[in-house]
Amino acid sequence: MKKLLLLLLIVFCMTITVSPATACTTTIVGKDASADGSVLVSHSDDGLGDGRLIYIPAKDHKPGSLRPVFYSHCALDFKPQWGGSEAHRIVTKDRGPGYDTGDAPPNVPLGYIPQVAHTYAYFDANYGIMNEHQVSIGECTDKAKVHPEPAPGKRIFYSSELSRVALERTKTAREAVKLMGELIEKYGYYGTGETLLVADPNEGWVMEMCGYDMNGTGGIWVAQRVPDDKFFVAANQFRIREVREGDPDMMHSTNIFTVARQKGWWDPANGPLDFTSVYGDGEFHHPYYSLRRVWRAQSLAAPSLDLPAWVEGPFTRTYPFAIKPDRKLTVEDLFSIHRDNYEGTEFDLTKGLAAGPFGNPNRFEGQAESVADKEGRLTPLNGEFERPLNIYRCVYAYVNQSRSWLPDAIGGLTWFGPDRPATAVLMPFYAGALDLPAPIQRADLLKFDRGSMWMAFNYVANYAMLKYSYMIKDIHAVRDRFEKTAFAKQQEVESNALALWKNGDEKAARRLLTRYSDNLAGDVLREWWTLSENLYLKYNDGYLNTREGIAQAVFYPAWWLKQVGFEEGPTSYQKKQPAR
Repeated sequence: MKKLLLLLLIVFCMTITVSPATACTTTIVGKDASADGSVLVSHSDDGLGDGRLIYIPAKDHKPGSLRPVFYSHCALDFKPQWGGSEAHRIVTKDRGPGYDTGDAPPNVPLGYIPQVAHTYAYFDANYGIMNEHQVSIGECTDKAKVHPEPAPGKRIFYSSELSRVALERTKTAREAVKLMGELIEKYGYYGTGETLLVADPNEGWVMEMCGYDMNGTGGIWVAQRVPDDKFFVAANQFRIREVREGDPDMMHSTNIFTVARQKGWWDPANGPLDFTSVYGDGEFHHPYYSLRRVWRAQSLAAPSLDLPAWVEGPFTRTYPFAIKPDRKLTVEDLFSIHRDNYEGTEFDLTKGLAAGPFGNPNRFEGQAESVADKEGRLTPLNGEFERPLNIYRCVYAYVNQSRSWLPDAIGGLTWFGPDRPATAVLMPFYAGALDLPAPIQRADLLKFDRGSMWMAFNYVANYAMLKYSYMIKDIHAVRDRFEKTAFAKQQEVESNALALWKNGDEKAARRLLTRYSDNLAGDVLREWWTLSENLYLKYNDGYLNTREGIAQAVFYPAWWLKQVGFEEGPTSYQKKQPAR
């Protein structure tokens, strides 16, 4: 009995000390599949953690300089021995003022690589996002057969730092993929399996990677080009299937076939190497944790395909690698996918008893979700909730635009939404910006900060769960107004910046774009805190409070009352007999 209690205590401690797995959704749209000819990349970072969007300035480096490679929290949870904190992923003077916070121990490098003479400016979060040359990145975590631990001098790279080095050093998606592949092979890979979407104004690639031995060096990677007229989505499971040697639309590590044979994971006699099934280990956590999102995203992009929601197993081929959308997609279309809670389907999370009386789509996850592949359940119940595209623990989401017909400084654009997509406002930040607004670069999930954009959105989103079906309408009214204005002004802002650029005043164009984004972000921050106050007043104590009347009753719907036992309440002085 004592041993059992000790085991339960250990498992319990794991559940409260390990942060949620970063389990994301990411998409890419080819230039011929987008409404305006952009190559689009989207990403929702679905693990509560560091919500900052940081500007990394371009920088010159002295000959012989070394670049430190830091441990990534989102690989295998926070490890204090490598510096930083649970709230802040990087603390260093090495990468510009955004990470020179001094609020936690500085990061300790896992190793170093030779530095280049000049590195490019880029936007960074838990993964690199976009650089000044419109190279754009999205990400999702995948379950591989092996998840090695970091080892200095042996396995020093995870996808986070790989994406940052790529943005620092490359001008095209192909260059970025090749560079990251070389770094994996030379310096080793640790952590979970990963999918990185890599794009530029002309094309988009899906790059997938993993370790293959707990004590090994190097890693495995493969990349496949997304056809220009197609839409691609990944959601925490590898998506590349047959690896084709010599195909100009594929790249891969030199060891991809030999390792698979040596491990006994693949026999060439059985057909081409299927990367998803050979190196992958199915879905995280439970059936349809990944596949349901792939089904939903593809169904929203191309309803005409009439894709089935139910499949035969984790390695189904029901959902193609990439699909042609029914109509050309916009930034708004992509973010609508990320905002989805399966509304209108048999899986609609705004319906049913679990949604409560006010249609709350959020389903808090249990033990298994919080510890990724170190699972151990404390509940005797066997079951799962559906995992939506819009999830309560999303820390940020964005859509990147890369556009070939504009100078990089103007053509590259990140539409960034703090916190979960359904309640976020998409705000535009240009690749040529001289900096990012201060509120976007501030966030600490353990410190209440009215100067933090992430905190404002997270606060409102959490408060909305009290009376979701009512409050979400108020939130969307403000959200939609800001987004409508931003999309409407996009052409004017870019035309003015382009005129300055063509007249030779590139610095003035960059200042214009920077100032525009800064002013918009300031307006959003002020109004979002005002919205939080208005929601508090309007729905105080569960009532509806307006100028038309205080304490207007908002009672529960009859269907919900019936299911939760309202009819069994004290309606008489006689004790009610239990139903037979």
